[in-house]
Amino acid sequence: MQPTLLSLLRHFAAETPDAPCLAHGRTLLSFRDLDEASELLAAVLLARGVGDGDRVALLAHAAPIFYELAYACAKIGAIMLPLNWRLAPREIGQIVIDAEPALILVQPALAAHLAEAPAIPKIDLDALPAAAAPFPLTARGVDPHAATLLLYTSGTTGVPKGVLISQANLSFVERMAREAWDFDASSVNLVAMPLFHIGGIGYGMMALSQGGHTVLLDQLDPASIVDAVNRHGVTHAFFVPTVIQRLVDHAEAGGEVPRGLRRILYGAAPIGEPLLRRALRLFGCEFSHAYGATETAGTVVSLPPAEHDPDGPTPERLRSCGRPLPWVELDLVNPATERPVATGEVGEIRVRSGMVMLGYWRKPEETAAAVTADGWLCTGDAAYRDADGFVFIHDRYKDMIVSGAENIYPTEIENVLGAHPDVSQVAVIGVPHEKWGETPRAYVVPRAGADPDEATLIDFTREHLARYKCPTSIRFVGALPQNASGKILKKDLRALDRHWSAP
Repeated sequence: MQPTLLSLLRHFAAETPDAPCLAHGRTLLSFRDLDEASELLAAVLLARGVGDGDRVALLAHAAPIFYELAYACAKIGAIMLPLNWRLAPREIGQIVIDAEPALILVQPALAAHLAEAPAIPKIDLDALPAAAAPFPLTARGVDPHAATLLLYTSGTTGVPKGVLISQANLSFVERMAREAWDFDASSVNLVAMPLFHIGGIGYGMMALSQGGHTVLLDQLDPASIVDAVNRHGVTHAFFVPTVIQRLVDHAEAGGEVPRGLRRILYGAAPIGEPLLRRALRLFGCEFSHAYGATETAGTVVSLPPAEHDPDGPTPERLRSCGRPLPWVELDLVNPATERPVATGEVGEIRVRSGMVMLGYWRKPEETAAAVTADGWLCTGDAAYRDADGFVFIHDRYKDMIVSGAENIYPTEIENVLGAHPDVSQVAVIGVPHEKWGETPRAYVVPRAGADPDEATLIDFTREHLARYKCPTSIRFVGALPQNASGKILKKDLRALDRHWSAP
């Protein structure tokens, strides 16, 4: 088995204790600092009665506390539960009810977000108790295959699902960082993704696994990103293509250019050839594409720098997400027949690896539907594969909308709009957006005699959902395309939308 991230932290705390480990704003922690801070926090959790398998929730903006808590939970066998502060109080309350954490650590500025959560013991992060001196924990036999992280992702039914991830699942970070993305002890990694996502907290462990330096950033405007890169000497960073676009636009408009980057990793969507050419010219670094999911504890497919040459022999591979990493099995299967598809044919991506989640929290039926008896994760993503094994995302079997770095499920929006008294039927699809890649658009059939307007319905969704999930446009129609059984045909609706949106 790979070394766990906890064993690696302890290794670097002993071997390179004063090396810079974690930076945020004016805070800089060494490996010794992070190890001791997590030790102190673990003692606090034990004193509050937290034990094996108990969930500890965290509601905070990006800060070292995310990693202090992750390692503290790993040391005592507890499960860290990062809460998405961008959600509405009702949505956060749903998650807290489902997860039943023993304790919630909360940043005071976000306390109001817990207004609809049940009464759970809380610790104010500004008044976090700390022992007067390091409190050595008694050696504990923590099972690396037990859950250490619980991340919630909205399901296609609109009901949040908690993904259980173990230390063993996360242990592949060390190989990924070293073998796939060229991290080493000299690397400085910029983490500009939300830490309540696997793409934030998981990716943020890349440099940590090699004894390198991690920089946390919660301001994603181009000027702040460039300042962080140049001030800290950042070598690696992960961005979604829309952020890369903004960085390129900023530089071409006369703004400062990031210096010293060795590699930019990107995900959520391919990078277009025109944008890649501009970025290569301005930044002069390597690029890698990453494909993965919360259920795979991070990236399982990657397109390496060698395939990011628009003038090379295979420029079409820029549309590919790459090939599976060496410790990942990947197959494409026809879900209707459960048989593998031929090269060039579209099938559902299935993944088998030690990275695949333990399952969904308290959802055995959904776990069984997502992970086969022999360990294959059914991703719901449709793709084809070329003769050299490169995977090309074709479409989504699920109707998920990817807006910026956020996954949005139409059913959540449909459930809210469907409750409005003026709405008879509703269907939501993703439509192109210049800044975010995609944005939700709702098609509404008004109730008889009602005359709803777009602004009122959008405001209604904002009362119940996080703002980024809400539709940015609504079209009113007399009927929605349906089949004989009354199922709304999203494929036909998308085709109609493209026709109506054409110049």
